[in-house]
Amino acid sequence: MTPADPAIEAIFPPLRLDPGSDQWVRTLSGPGAEREEALARLHELLLKIAKGETRRRGGQLRISGPELDDLAYQAAADALLAILRKLGQFRGESRFTTWAYKFVMFEVSAKIGRHFWRNPAVPMDTEDWNRLADRFGLEPDREAERRDLAGAVRRAVDEHLTERQRMVFVAIVLNGVPMDALVVELGFTRNAIYKTMFDARRKLRAALAADGYLDDDETSRPS
Repeated sequence: MTPADPAIEAIFPPLRLDPGSDQWVRTLSGPGAEREEALARLHELLLKIAKGETRRRGGQLRISGPELDDLAYQAAADALLAILRKLGQFRGESRFTTWAYKFVMFEVSAKIGRHFWRNPAVPMDTEDWNRLADRFGLEPDREAERRDLAGAVRRAVDEHLTERQRMVFVAIVLNGVPMDALVVELGFTRNAIYKTMFDARRKLRAALAADGYLDDDETSRPS
């Protein structure tokens, strides 16, 4: 190992772990019964987080019960392995449990995303624009208005969005594809998809306002 440069350490001193984090790192890095007990406690913590998150998101996949629990167990197990592989990279910028939380949340998102594509309700390339009219919250007796607004949105999508913005908008708004599934399918980060969707909505609102369908304070819009 290359010796630490004193000049660099003076500018960037090593972080000191809080007592709880230090205990986690030492026991997980050590041998014997203490390590096994720490592994069991960490797995229990990860599983609790995974179960809570899969249940929160389970409605998007229309699954529940043992199948949903199995996703949680898989996520917790894979998160535990990833944490052990990268234990030497933990530097204490946050508490160890906060650091571990990110691993299990990543695994939950990945597994939910992959599970969606096993039996998707709607293929990725489907564009059922008739479904859009139901997203505006207008009463059924205003069918003509609903159809007119849906048509205006479709024209705005075709005329003002980039190919990427159009793809993300159609997937989320039209087809109801969960964010986690879109991350898996497209290989984008969640932040990239959020940004793409934000930009698409901004363009569409501007186009609809210019055509007289929305005012600045209008709240009835597709979501």
